[in-house]
Amino acid sequence: MTAPSTFGLSSEARNLHWLLTNLVEEVPGIQSVAVVSSDGLLLLSSDPGRNEEAREARTAKPAGPRGSAADLATIVSGIGSLTVGAAKLMEFGGVKHTMVAMDEGSLFVMSISDGSLLGVHGSADCDMSVVAYHMALFVGRAGHVLTPELRSELSQSLQSESAGSTR
Repeated sequence: MTAPSTFGLSSEARNLHWLLTNLVEEVPGIQSVAVVSSDGLLLLSSDPGRNEEAREARTAKPAGPRGSAADLATIVSGIGSLTVGAAKLMEFGGVKHTMVAMDEGSLFVMSISDGSLLGVHGSADCDMSVVAYHMALFVGRAGHVLTPELRSELSQSLQSESAGSTR
């Protein structure tokens, strides 16, 4: 995992980066992670430095959805919207988490707060219960600090980072 630069960020943003880094490094089988705002914007990623690299290397075997955190964010946002719509139609209340098991991997989506989502792409051999448990820990620790101000700061940080990588 490429560690994102946290220089100039608030202590809350640095702590959120640390929690995400810890999640990826401590849980076997996690390949990529994305925190997505309620409007579908990528706020935080386990691999922000790889976005441009992934776009250039589409022919290589990806380590995540097409290798890009932006692609994972798009998928997480779409699944989040779909499941919220399904829950409304079924009148079962809010969606807490969603899991998609595939032949060669798994996708986990968990609500954080105010419509924000945590998405995890896991390998085929990951222990789904361990991943879900650690995601719940992340959500419990991050949910109360993911304020509108922090979302704005994280979004601006990613925009600055991507603008700097295109120069």
